[in-house]
Amino acid sequence: MKLRFWKKNVPQGPGPGEPGWEQGLVERVVTESLREQRRSRRWGLAFKLLTFAYLFALLGLFWEDKVVEGLTPAEKHTAVIDIKGVMAAGTPASATEVITALGKAYEDKNTKGIILRLNTPGGSPVQAGQINDEIRRLREKHNDIPVHAVVADLCASAGYYVAVAAEAIHVDKASLIGSIGVRLDAFGFEQAMTDLGVERRLLVAGANKGILDPFSPMTEAQKTFLQGQLDQLHQQFITAVREGRGEKLTGGEEIYSGLFWNGAESLKLGLADHLGSPESVARDVIGAEKLVEFTAKKDLLERLADRMGTALANSLIAVTGLGQPQVR
Repeated sequence: MKLRFWKKNVPQGPGPGEPGWEQGLVERVVTESLREQRRSRRWGLAFKLLTFAYLFALLGLFWEDKVVEGLTPAEKHTAVIDIKGVMAAGTPASATEVITALGKAYEDKNTKGIILRLNTPGGSPVQAGQINDEIRRLREKHNDIPVHAVVADLCASAGYYVAVAAEAIHVDKASLIGSIGVRLDAFGFEQAMTDLGVERRLLVAGANKGILDPFSPMTEAQKTFLQGQLDQLHQQFITAVREGRGEKLTGGEEIYSGLFWNGAESLKLGLADHLGSPESVARDVIGAEKLVEFTAKKDLLERLADRMGTALANSLIAVTGLGQPQVR
């Protein structure tokens, strides 16, 4: 039996004992050595490129921030602030982010008006209430700079809580708007626990500490208490809507029932004022067609991570050929 050294993509020469097998072995060893050297150089180059990409990305972000800070449009403009996604602490739609953006927009001497570009299903009543209060305060302080809410696809619940603080609300005829109400979500699995023969062992200090425990039954007194809390929050919401919309509201109590309407219907109920987009409101209502973004950005580390993720993938593909068809 003849022993042959086998390696994928390596030409096979004579086996041991055959004429010229020593020369063939040397050739194969040299070929493999060269391939290993090429692989080493390739990966070394990859890491060097990644290092340069990291440095360039970091410098680019610093340069971008400095350029943006130094650019103040000489002409009057309309400031735009996005409120997108669920409104909660720590999100781009949080009170901290939106209020910071509002402050910067008002500080800019060339801001002629502000557009809140809303596309949100709602969220925390605390975040919405803080933004509502700040908009009202700033409008009173800077009564020459109007604030307009412009709805994209959705402005519901806490999003509408914010919108009513604006001077006017603009919608698309197909936008969804409203949902003035409060909800508390929970599940009850106590019957399933009983059916399965599972004993719930919950220890509390305070008779109602486990009031929302999904594996324990809820008493009528606890339900009454929770409903009272929801009713109070609902009334706060209703008060904010009435203060913001005033006599513009033409609908009845169904407005506050948690229902929502499309943009065309919302105009009839007084939930919104006009049809419009950010561009049309800036041009035709505020009178400053140029839109300037004031939405709070991600911090430096978050943006660097985004850029480095793309740079890493591109560098590995370019240098190592990963993800590309290989010709063998």
